[in-house]
Amino acid sequence: MCRALLSNMQLGGNARYINTQGGSKRNPNDKATDEDSRQPKGYLESVRDIMRMPATTADPRIPARRVTASECARIFTKQPRNVTMLVREFISDSLYNPAYGYFSKQALIFSPKRGFDFSKFRDSADFLKTIGVQYQEMESELDDVRNIPRQLWHTPTEILKPWYGYSIAQHIVRQFKADSAGKQKGQPLVIYEMGGGNGTLMINILDYIRDNEPGIYSSMEYNLIEISTKLAKQQLRQQARKSQIPHTNVNIINKSIFDWSKRVDMPCFFVAMEVIDNFAHDIVRYGFETGEPYQAFVRVYDDGEFEELYEPVSDPLITDYLRARAELSGPSYNTPALPSALYRKLRSMVPFSPNLTRAEFVPTQAFEFCRVLGKYFPRHRLVLSDFYELPDTVPNAVDAPVVQTRFGGAMVPCETYLVQPGWFDIFFPTNFELLKQVYDHVCQSGSAPGSSPAHSRVCTQREFAKENADLGMTRTRSGENPMLDFYENTKFLIS
Repeated sequence: MCRALLSNMQLGGNARYINTQGGSKRNPNDKATDEDSRQPKGYLESVRDIMRMPATTADPRIPARRVTASECARIFTKQPRNVTMLVREFISDSLYNPAYGYFSKQALIFSPKRGFDFSKFRDSADFLKTIGVQYQEMESELDDVRNIPRQLWHTPTEILKPWYGYSIAQHIVRQFKADSAGKQKGQPLVIYEMGGGNGTLMINILDYIRDNEPGIYSSMEYNLIEISTKLAKQQLRQQARKSQIPHTNVNIINKSIFDWSKRVDMPCFFVAMEVIDNFAHDIVRYGFETGEPYQAFVRVYDDGEFEELYEPVSDPLITDYLRARAELSGPSYNTPALPSALYRKLRSMVPFSPNLTRAEFVPTQAFEFCRVLGKYFPRHRLVLSDFYELPDTVPNAVDAPVVQTRFGGAMVPCETYLVQPGWFDIFFPTNFELLKQVYDHVCQSGSAPGSSPAHSRVCTQREFAKENADLGMTRTRSGENPMLDFYENTKFLIS
């Protein structure tokens, strides 16, 4: 679900906004509780400087139980109070809760009614102007009809259709033919796609293979895994479209990839385009003296205010990720959040200095996704794309997300993830070089007998397009090419 940079030109304006609907710090004059005394000393000062949120009026001594996003989805129709959640659970609940989550309430995908004839555009700016007009018309129509500021976002699949989807299909077909010439001879083409949006990429891939490789198409299978019930219904409508011959080799599976439990032993391709940016992260901070990691959790008070607290790492997923990251082969990863031992020693001599480092958002759900691939899709080939850098991220943190909402016709970035669930998009840049190492490590260690060793590579959008796209179909009259020039902040991970 990519909100990538089209070019230096933007479709909408930006403004700085500090949220006041959620996220809080208790009054520093309040009497300390037992819970306060267990927290690492010094962290509140630095966090309060970052968040700058009002104090809650709730009594912090009221007991709070720990809940997960999946539990909230089953039980609650509005965000629960007097609970605590790990940061990844809080973000997942904010985005995906079926009753009040962002993707069930606010998000819509901008989809032009038909693909563009790029030869009719003078240059990329002329193309952007046309896109901008359609984008604004659709936003205005949504606001007029629903009387609420729905958020509309764009993806390369929709903006560059069908040619972007055709480039993915071309890559898959070429790799499938190479595999079929070897050990996988006689196997049908099987594709799994995760998070298919409107279903446009699915249709473009199937159309390309049907029209160009009918022999492969006759026995192929396409499976779309979609967590959103609303989008799953849209994908079914796309698949059964009346204007053209429907594709009958499609399965729409309405579930989260993290709930997947069926082992797929046959060779397959796994496609994830503009999806992992919304995979929730945890927050870890490190003790300045010892380097010991601490995990963050969110306290939701009975007045709806939020507070970020810390405790020693005990969550199994965070523990496993940090251990796996430490075991990576090749260049070792040193988190920018943890300064050198010498710096930490000198810093400790400064009076009133905090004893925790700045926050690091760690991609625990992306790590879990790699484990799902290794365990349940042991013979897969991965085609994954997302962005590796973003503007307007939450300040003073490593690998921080963009948190934004729409206000007054403009997308407004926020300075904290502690925002009212359902009204804000929360999405992360991906460190592709680190993800590659983690993916190779996890899939290799979890590979089954007979499966191929995990070998992946990272390339840019431009490099992928040069290898796989029909660039003549997206070239403007000036010679500029949106397929090459747009979405320059995205990369691919391919295995």
